[in-house]
Amino acid sequence: MLKLSQQVYDALVAHARRDHPDEACGLVTGPAGSDAAVRVVPMANAERSPTFYRFDAAEQLKVWREMDDRDEEPVVIYHSHTATEAYPSRTDISYASEPHAHYVLVSTREPESVEFRSYRILEGVVTEEPVQIVDPAESSGT
Repeated sequence: MLKLSQQVYDALVAHARRDHPDEACGLVTGPAGSDAAVRVVPMANAERSPTFYRFDAAEQLKVWREMDDRDEEPVVIYHSHTATEAYPSRTDISYASEPHAHYVLVSTREPESVEFRSYRILEGVVTEEPVQIVDPAESSGT
């Protein structure tokens, strides 16, 4: 189960809406080994595409170094789908390389609503998991 504060949830949805019609992407970091989704890190979609996303290599290197310096890890890797449901595509599945991360998809295909779903993706197997909005003190994932 993915536990998020309302503030983190709102930030991911806002980023997805802000970048629409292109896919938004980024991550939420937390203390290493905690599964606590704490710090939202919106990233640029290097593809600037409504159907595909890719982290900019230089920005990704900078963010991963920053996580190392802060003893953090990627807890959530997120992106949006602009015209389809919030379910990982074959490309999304093939690029899922963080075995402990929650993969969040936010669909912005409907202007007045949002579809927000989380998955674990391990060795090509996609498993949907519940998302629970909790008090910030409870978002540690424990």
